[in-house]
Amino acid sequence: MKTRVISGLVMVPLLLIVVFGGYPLMIAAMLVGIVGLKEFYNGFRAMDVHPCYPIGAAAVICLYGINLLTGASGIYAENFKWHVLWVFGVVLASMLYLFKIDERKLEDGMATMTGILYVVFFSYHVVLIDQSAYHLLVWLVLITAFVTDIMAYFSGYFFGKHKLCPKISPKKTIEGSVGGTLGTMLVSGLFGYFIMPEIMIHCMIMGALGAVISQFGDLTASIFK
Repeated sequence: MKTRVISGLVMVPLLLIVVFGGYPLMIAAMLVGIVGLKEFYNGFRAMDVHPCYPIGAAAVICLYGINLLTGASGIYAENFKWHVLWVFGVVLASMLYLFKIDERKLEDGMATMTGILYVVFFSYHVVLIDQSAYHLLVWLVLITAFVTDIMAYFSGYFFGKHKLCPKISPKKTIEGSVGGTLGTMLVSGLFGYFIMPEIMIHCMIMGALGAVISQFGDLTASIFK
């Protein structure tokens, strides 16, 4: 409980960044990508897998450089080709990294590519949402992440009896998962009702889907750990 409260307080500055949006949010997302990627790779190195951080750092710079050069229009079909080219470049660079076959293993290239796509590219979508016509939905990203975690914790604490994935995360329960999903759907609906009433139902649907995906992501992170 104490750890969760401290973590919540640490995240308060993030809320201010989301309020400002624009370049502050872009810089924050880029830093999350850089720091998160390093931590992700450190986890693999502990298992004697050695991904290439310079390739990852270059991928971060290129991705955000594409956004700056194409502007908000970069999220639309006519400029989406640059993001596809970026993905191709990431895959290619990760494969070329394996060419020193006497020093590197297949897992090194796979971990390099996985980290870039999983950490950098996924977090970059916060920027894309902020640059879209529905930029307020950035708040829904935070709602699905934090409310799911909070509601799942309390639902599991008070009602949890059946383990969800005991071999991956022993403390998670089915009751907690259901409570997290329902709670997030409710809060997302309230967000839609007060902030974006024209898409309130959409917010509830995205909240439910986001809660499920958030829990899958949490379990996946536990597997990596």
